[in-house]
Amino acid sequence: MKPEMRMKSQEAAVYREIQRSTENAMTAIDTISDKIYDDQLAMQVSRQALQYSEIRNQAVEKLLQGNEKLYHSTYLSDLALKGGMHYNTLLNTSTGHIAELMIRESSQGIVAMNKILNHNNEAGELPTALARQLIRFEEQNIERLTKYL
Repeated sequence: MKPEMRMKSQEAAVYREIQRSTENAMTAIDTISDKIYDDQLAMQVSRQALQYSEIRNQAVEKLLQGNEKLYHSTYLSDLALKGGMHYNTLLNTSTGHIAELMIRESSQGIVAMNKILNHNNEAGELPTALARQLIRFEEQNIERLTKYL
């Protein structure tokens, strides 16, 4: 794709949702990571953050190549996410509870990705493949995290 060529709006929508979803996941991990006392879970969550970052970077790169606007979270959405994580760990920072919160986040990510794919079925092969990669990754996260429940 030539740098001056704009991508289809459906393609951009999928890439922006991938960016939004991965950034939310990284924010959740960043918010909760200092409350994780199980070394194995801490390592698992660190690996997840790295993978989210790699997928996010791929989506951002494609948006920039297509001269598309990037997703920018609002202060309120960040505050709500961080506040929710802090609230949910205020009285309970057990390994099982942290894993449950992370499973919920991954489940929300799967729903968001499937929804954006269903509403943008002409997005093209590359954004669809990256979204499906993120869905598979979220499913693997849930599978890995269930042993901590």
